[in-house]
Amino acid sequence: MGVSRLLGISFLAGVFALGSTFHLTASISMQHQRQLVRIPQSIWRQASHRHQEHIHRMLAPGLTAWDNPLNSGLQRNHPHPNSANDDSIRALDPRHPIYNFLIEYYGLKGVKGPRRLARWSPSPGILLQDETTKIESLEQLDELSSLYTAGGTSSKTSNIGVVLEDVVEDDFADNLHIRGASIEENGDVIYSPSLYFGKGDESRSKDNTRLAAPFLWYRSILEQTISSEPILHCYGLHEWAMQYQPENAPPPPSAQYQKHLPLRVSRKIINDTVERKGISCTHVDALRFFAQDALPLNRFGGPLERNDQVRLEQSGCVHAHMDLLKMALKLQSFCDPILLERVLEVALEARTLDVAASPYDASSYGVGVVAVDTPEGRAEYRTKQRALMKRVEPVRQNLLSAYNTLIALAFDDLILKEASHRLPKNRP
Repeated sequence: MGVSRLLGISFLAGVFALGSTFHLTASISMQHQRQLVRIPQSIWRQASHRHQEHIHRMLAPGLTAWDNPLNSGLQRNHPHPNSANDDSIRALDPRHPIYNFLIEYYGLKGVKGPRRLARWSPSPGILLQDETTKIESLEQLDELSSLYTAGGTSSKTSNIGVVLEDVVEDDFADNLHIRGASIEENGDVIYSPSLYFGKGDESRSKDNTRLAAPFLWYRSILEQTISSEPILHCYGLHEWAMQYQPENAPPPPSAQYQKHLPLRVSRKIINDTVERKGISCTHVDALRFFAQDALPLNRFGGPLERNDQVRLEQSGCVHAHMDLLKMALKLQSFCDPILLERVLEVALEARTLDVAASPYDASSYGVGVVAVDTPEGRAEYRTKQRALMKRVEPVRQNLLSAYNTLIALAFDDLILKEASHRLPKNRP
């Protein structure tokens, strides 16, 4: 059986439950000992636990209480925490105006959703060197994990995978990514983009052409955004356009969005703010939720199509910052965990500005107001938008480097050429 066999949770659970060993990668590791970088259990556990702590700290304000029905599975399988310092990863609150975008936009539902963020796997950056075959410290792990940010060597390395030593069943329940993991008969686990995607395996060329296309698409979005001129006069009015309702118009369907929150301004102020100078929204997905009467007021057209995204995505857009999380999640389990933490951090910052500038009153959740319906508020928004854009810029650059690394490690040139034909065509 080939090493590129993909492991599902039920299959993996069966292997452990039967107490058997699975001869999946023994032949590969014997042939390529010098092409595997090993991480001892003591080191990867430190990295995994640190990652979980960081994710929990960022998500904590948006997590539901232990006894919430959304945590029913957690309640069945784990004892009730006795400590006030409970660090369990629970379901996100679908009513929290900052954190509910993780559920609604990126599908991080129930307990499994945030736990997906907390799972750990080694960075493919470790593979971009040939000197180290065994990592000796957490500091060395961090240094090698970030090599992808320098770029340039991803297709030349002779290393094919990272081995985690002495993995046990419970690690896949709470700590490690299952997707992309290959089990050796001694309990070690290999994470290898080239083996997982079957690079060079002609029998998988059709599947890999399909699988490669989304990576190329997201890479093109990142490249476009980095090279774009930012738009710094949109003032976050996409949220106002969702609530736009001129006289005699029916209630906009998106008025149901965040319906548990009161509006902090009148409908007249919403309409006047939208109509003052129109809207300058470039984000394809935001436009899908505009009230129909607001679409003609957008300078960049409406509705937009998916192929417009690669033409219009720009570096000042708070929704483009949030979408970095969607792109990082696409890379899992071949995304540097530290990069994922940085992406989540800036995505939450962007969401906070997004809600603060909206017409909703989110003060009960500790969210302030950026009153873009006033000149002072628009100036404040622009200042915060610029500052956020500068914080996001290196994160976006690193995410592009992560995409370049995975694409080079996982797919050969012929697959990439065929996959490029599947991308949406740009409109002039």
